[in-house]
Amino acid sequence: MSTGWNGPILRFLAKRMRALAGLRESPKFFVIRLMGYVREALLDSGKELVEASRLDAPEDVFFLRLSELPAGADWHDTVRTRRRAYDREQHRRQIPRVLTSEGEAFYESGPAVSDEDHVLFGAPVSPGVAEGRVHVVLRPEGATLEPGDILVCPGTDPAWTPLFLVAGALVTEVGGMMTHGSVVAREYGIPAVVGVHQATTKLESGQRVRVDGTTGRVVLLD
Repeated sequence: MSTGWNGPILRFLAKRMRALAGLRESPKFFVIRLMGYVREALLDSGKELVEASRLDAPEDVFFLRLSELPAGADWHDTVRTRRRAYDREQHRRQIPRVLTSEGEAFYESGPAVSDEDHVLFGAPVSPGVAEGRVHVVLRPEGATLEPGDILVCPGTDPAWTPLFLVAGALVTEVGGMMTHGSVVAREYGIPAVVGVHQATTKLESGQRVRVDGTTGRVVLLD
């Protein structure tokens, strides 16, 4: 290829990339939208089952399997048992970092050597340093932060994104360089340290900490 063509080709490719890069989110958008329609349809079926006295609440339909839907079945006991198990998992304070195919769960990352008992270590995923008040959040629903608060949580997904608007820094128990919280923290320009073992139990809301997203250190200032 002649070197004279390199410039025009690169400019053309750059323009196409800028014009079409946004489409990378389209598959996820349509899948999530489709799941919303399916959820609404299942809830409508759940309401009918409640009216027939076969379920206690429309949401109970999500605790059943397709193989358990023969006509005439009584699902009340099955749903109650599974809802209790679900509620227990919702209160789990620590998420395993790794689950193997054999069912083994590993919670801790590699050991960090330090003589300082007021320093927690994790993986540095978004550079910068921030000091602020810890706000431990276990679920994003209804959670609010004051500007500059340090968001400490088990992990994040897109539902957590609004909290990044005011957070001064992010600390999570699980995650890596390319997980949701890390990517969004870099996009918002806030320091982040992930993979901090038992961060939501070792840190308490109201404590002041310094988060160093360059070295992966979380220093307790109080």
